[in-house]
Amino acid sequence: MPELPEVHAHAERLAATYAGATLERFLALSFTALKTFDPPPEAAVDRVLDRVGRRGKHLLLGFDDLTFVVHLMQGGRLRVDPKPTRKPRGGLARWYFAGRDALLLTEAGTEHSAGVWVVRGDALAQEPLQGLGPEADRLDADEMARLLSTASMRLHTFLRRQSLIAGLGRRLANEVCHRARLSPFATTRSLDAGAAERIVAAIREAVDEGLAFERTLAAMSASKDRPGRVHGRGGKPCPVCGDDIRTVEYRAYTVAYCPTCQTEGKVLADNTTSKFLR
Repeated sequence: MPELPEVHAHAERLAATYAGATLERFLALSFTALKTFDPPPEAAVDRVLDRVGRRGKHLLLGFDDLTFVVHLMQGGRLRVDPKPTRKPRGGLARWYFAGRDALLLTEAGTEHSAGVWVVRGDALAQEPLQGLGPEADRLDADEMARLLSTASMRLHTFLRRQSLIAGLGRRLANEVCHRARLSPFATTRSLDAGAAERIVAAIREAVDEGLAFERTLAAMSASKDRPGRVHGRGGKPCPVCGDDIRTVEYRAYTVAYCPTCQTEGKVLADNTTSKFLR
């Protein structure tokens, strides 16, 4: 799933290419694409794209007081579409611009959860953005300590919970836990001020690394190509200590960690009923 670095860099690319372009038409290619009905997307036709931004893992395309909020979810991409076809593979929605290539929202797989919201006025105060927590890369240690103390869950879950912290997903949760030298299954309320400081530093480091990588590309990266120390590296040596990276497999995602760096050498059983380390 695209996370903060990938979405932020893509917003920058779109702004560089499409800012100032006039919307000629919006077309929903799938009945699952459009998540709202009022205002209608046609209300943005003949308006200029005056801002492109990001909130959490959402892309924002702004036309005066109207905003298209785009969530790519797991398999979505918002791609330049120079030769539009009537039924593009995985196509969900398309924006046509005067004098520019179209933009096509696609989604791989069968989940059909990516989509578009059209909102009028302050987009940040409305669904789907209203309930998001603070941006992950803008938190300081005091705010992180407060959030950790008010939550009661495993650290890996906490980092992915968008209502608490916006912008991180499965990959960055793995990376942040490793860089902060904390077990992904540590209980949030057990973590002290020093741990909060390490988590904040780890988030900024991992986000900055991902953003620097994405800015070298012409389009959003594939998950397997993104930089990292532990995510997607199960069985390979930890770049810090050389121990084997271990994994705990779940149906929808994988927790990756280094026993030496994070769990005092202890190895978690590779199943969902393991006794989680604190």
